[in-house]
Amino acid sequence: MAFTFANHAGRSVLVDGDNYHDLEALSAGAVPSDPAAALAHGDKLHDLQKKTAGRAPDGKVDPTKLGAPSPTPQKVFGIGLNYKTHAAESNMEVPDNPVVFAKFSSCICAPNSTIELRSDRVDYEGEIVVIIGNGGKDISLADAWNHVFAITAGQDVSDRPVQMASKPPHFDLGKSFDTFGPIGPVAVSPDALPNRDVIAIKCLVNGEERQNDTSANLIFGIPFLIEYLSHITTLNTGDVIFTGTPAGVGAAQKKLLRDGDVVTTTIDGVGTMVNTCRRVSDHNLPLTKKA
Repeated sequence: MAFTFANHAGRSVLVDGDNYHDLEALSAGAVPSDPAAALAHGDKLHDLQKKTAGRAPDGKVDPTKLGAPSPTPQKVFGIGLNYKTHAAESNMEVPDNPVVFAKFSSCICAPNSTIELRSDRVDYEGEIVVIIGNGGKDISLADAWNHVFAITAGQDVSDRPVQMASKPPHFDLGKSFDTFGPIGPVAVSPDALPNRDVIAIKCLVNGEERQNDTSANLIFGIPFLIEYLSHITTLNTGDVIFTGTPAGVGAAQKKLLRDGDVVTTTIDGVGTMVNTCRRVSDHNLPLTKKA
């Protein structure tokens, strides 16, 4: 049975409609309460989700208490230019190989987190996010989905001045500010999705649709990314892959984020994240060469 996993008030739970079941209690201690530790027990969650039927829930889901489904990943990968339409709007060539960068794990935050702006050129990038379950090295394309714990939604928030402050750009810094990696609201097993190979994603800003696409249009699909990355570095339980953003980013439309903007990210079969933007300061970085 497909499962819906969440980090609720710092505890691992399974979600059933509006209710949640505490995994430590549901599993009689076989699955730990710590959400990060629970990710290693994905093989048990399908059967445990079945046990929620007819069981008195441990409470109702409070959206304000949801945390990142993978709160402390060892590695966070970002994939750039992974939709042809986004490459076109960025005036860049479609890559022959994945454009991979790191987001520092400290940017990962709750699905309802406030996005803290430190410049006038911060951008949204709605993305389908993969959470690794069973880790591995040299994972084959055919076996890749077996290493996926779950799918969730994410925002690869980007400070464009910092991203473009050097040549070539350093994507890692510009995309790793604190609060620049909200993920959630829940994480669903791939078999919970209408079609794991055609995952729909939308991003709205202040109610205006900015992005609308599906994973069918990824240049490098989810199994390929897992195969590619695992041939370079061992993938560990809880590692996170931001799979790329579709066309419609703010830089291309000259509609960058401002104080008070509300970013809504929805993945069909997963759910919706809502993040409010707040201008907290200027980053005051020396973005030009000094003598």
